[in-house]
Amino acid sequence: MKTTLPLESMSTAEKLRAMEAIWEDLSHNEEQVESPAWHEQVLKEREALFNSGKESPIDWEGAKERLRGRRP
Repeated sequence: MKTTLPLESMSTAEKLRAMEAIWEDLSHNEEQVESPAWHEQVLKEREALFNSGKESPIDWEGAKERLRGRRP
């Protein structure tokens, strides 16, 4: 079954609400959503960097700033 949304006519807020609804539905059935194999590899690499002291955690606000390019 193919589902299509009128993305070109949806506002950003409507698109975000649609994504949130989909995510909410998926999160109720976690066991049915298989994580890709590469996720495990990335997590292991990040854990190794953290354990070696080459990477440290940052708070969510800092992460958003970094992602938006406002902070190194």
